[in-house]
Amino acid sequence: MILRFKTSTPVILLALSLVQFSLGQKATDSKAKDEKKAKPVAVATPSKDGKNPTAEEVAESTIFIYGGRVILNQIRKTAIEHGKISVTTADGKTDQATYQRFTQRAETLSKDKIRFDQDFSTAKYSLVFNEEKIFGIVDDSVFTPREDASKAFENQIVRGLETLLRYKENESKIELAGKDKLFGVEYYLLDVTDKQSRLTRFYISTKRFRVMMLDYEQDGVKYRRKFYDYNYAQGTLVPYRTTLWAGDKMIEETEVGTISFGQKIDETMFSAG
Repeated sequence: MILRFKTSTPVILLALSLVQFSLGQKATDSKAKDEKKAKPVAVATPSKDGKNPTAEEVAESTIFIYGGRVILNQIRKTAIEHGKISVTTADGKTDQATYQRFTQRAETLSKDKIRFDQDFSTAKYSLVFNEEKIFGIVDDSVFTPREDASKAFENQIVRGLETLLRYKENESKIELAGKDKLFGVEYYLLDVTDKQSRLTRFYISTKRFRVMMLDYEQDGVKYRRKFYDYNYAQGTLVPYRTTLWAGDKMIEETEVGTISFGQKIDETMFSAG
């Protein structure tokens, strides 16, 4: 079954219960296998009054395209991700590393537990997000990361796709800021403001309801994260490549090698001792 939208008129999402997924399918962390699996199906209809969609309609349609709130919560209870990351420092030097990210999903984004292991040529360490606190681990010893490293790690979490996909659970405010057209692609501009008053603007394709990029500002610097190479992983939509820009300079590039959901993760991985 294939998702179809009428591009001449705005669309709204019908009841999520129209979609049925087989939750018992065997998990896989291979892109090649995921691409062969059936993709989620959305049934959409034109807005009854013919007017532009509301912020909630755009947000809910986007969530549905990524798998649907119920499916995302069930499939993504845990996530294990492996890949490569390239980081450009303030002095212009670029360093590359392999990484592993372990995520344990909770009721809200702020209660998630996340561990991010990075293996650079000169150092190997982990950053952990637990109960809204961030700490580092190196050689089984806990340390306090530099402020810029903590902020960068925190922004990966609170200013990412989950910020939009879980806006209701996080009690965030959403507002539609109109449309924009960049390089021939038309986007809905959806602003999400969380309970800490952090504003993130999402650029959502008006045709496919995928997030192609997001913007936010911190300490006077404008950041833009772009999403590429979307594929389905266990029935949920995942971008396999992302870039982060500070102004006109790319400061980070991430490529996902494998990602799997639902596997058991040892709780002690998120512990400080």
